[in-house]
Amino acid sequence: MLLPTDEVPRAGAVLNPFVIVDDAAGFLEFVISVFEVSETAEARTPMPDGSLIHAEARVGDVDLMVADRREGWPARPALLQVWVRDVAEVLARGEARGAEVVTPPTPFYGETTLGRMLDPWDTVWWLYAPAPGRPDPEWGSEVFTTLDRAMRALGTEK
Repeated sequence: MLLPTDEVPRAGAVLNPFVIVDDAAGFLEFVISVFEVSETAEARTPMPDGSLIHAEARVGDVDLMVADRREGWPARPALLQVWVRDVAEVLARGEARGAEVVTPPTPFYGETTLGRMLDPWDTVWWLYAPAPGRPDPEWGSEVFTTLDRAMRALGTEK
C-alpha cells in the first residue's frame, strides 16, 4: 500500500507532518534555529498578502511542512517526536526561543532519555536521545504527569 521509501522523491519520508499555525514563518525559524536544520527554499510559497500557504524544513529525512492559518481555518499544531543527540541542549535552545519545558530530561524505558517542550505555537515536541542502561519509569512518574498537565492546559485559555 505505501510507496517504498527508496521510491519517495528527493529521498523523503513516506509520512511527513503538516502544521498550520499563526506566523508560519516564525514557527519555521524556531524549528530551523532549535534543531539546526535548513529550510527547503524552493518549497516556500507565499500568498499575495505575504502569508505562507506552504513552506518546509528538512528535519532528518522528513519534510516538516507548515502554512499560515487562513481566515476561517483552525490552527493545527502537532505532537512531534524528534530523535536528538542531547535532550537537555535542545530543551535549552527551545526555551531561549520561547518554548516552555513540559518534561525535563527523564529516563524513559531503559534505553532513552525523553524531554518535552511546548513551543509558542502550541506544538508539543517529544525529544528522545539514546541512553543505554537507563531504568524504566513508573506509571504516574514525571514522564506521564507532565504530559497530562500540558495537554490539559492546551484546552484552556492561556
